[in-house]
Amino acid sequence: MQIWSDSFKNGGSIPAKFAFCKMDPRAHVALSDNKNPHLGWRDVPPGTRSLAVICHDRDVPSQGDDVNQLGREVPADLARVDFFHWVLVDLPPDMLAIAEGEFCDGVLARGKPGPETLHGARQGINDYTVWFASDQDMSGDYYGYDGPCPPWNDSILHHYTFTLYALDIPHLLVEGGFTAQQALAAMDGHILAQTSIGGSYTLSPALAAWQPG
Repeated sequence: MQIWSDSFKNGGSIPAKFAFCKMDPRAHVALSDNKNPHLGWRDVPPGTRSLAVICHDRDVPSQGDDVNQLGREVPADLARVDFFHWVLVDLPPDMLAIAEGEFCDGVLARGKPGPETLHGARQGINDYTVWFASDQDMSGDYYGYDGPCPPWNDSILHHYTFTLYALDIPHLLVEGGFTAQQALAAMDGHILAQTSIGGSYTLSPALAAWQPG
């Protein structure tokens, strides 16, 4: 099974229109177009009864003391954790692509509705649900895709991985506002194949100057 994207090159930088936030010279960050990128795939194995997509950032600071603080920098040696940006399950097994902006086009305060979505599929909640939980203007359940918004003062690039799973069941056994962790647990023992593509993103002007193309 192979995956590719017309929206970014594997191992290269992710364009700002696929991010939740973009660089701003005055305020450091501003809301961006927040479109989901194109994903295409082939060679789905025989016996596949549904497909799933999960996107995560593996470089999120494990502590938030320095995050987006003037005069400070998130150190490179700080332990990093996963942040899940998209969990999409129950895609039809004969589906071959997700179009740019098909599942997400713009930032919606308090999150998009779910879990039901296009093609009879379902989307779980992403980790902006927790991130905005104490924000009176933004709190809510963030279903589906919401793109990158790493700290503008981080000392490292953030790397985003989109993984496609071919499953031997038509309906993943998760319900309601399920998380990526719950979806991954439910996939255990049902994965026929998986494949990934990744790119990097930053809100730091200094890092952007040498980010891969």
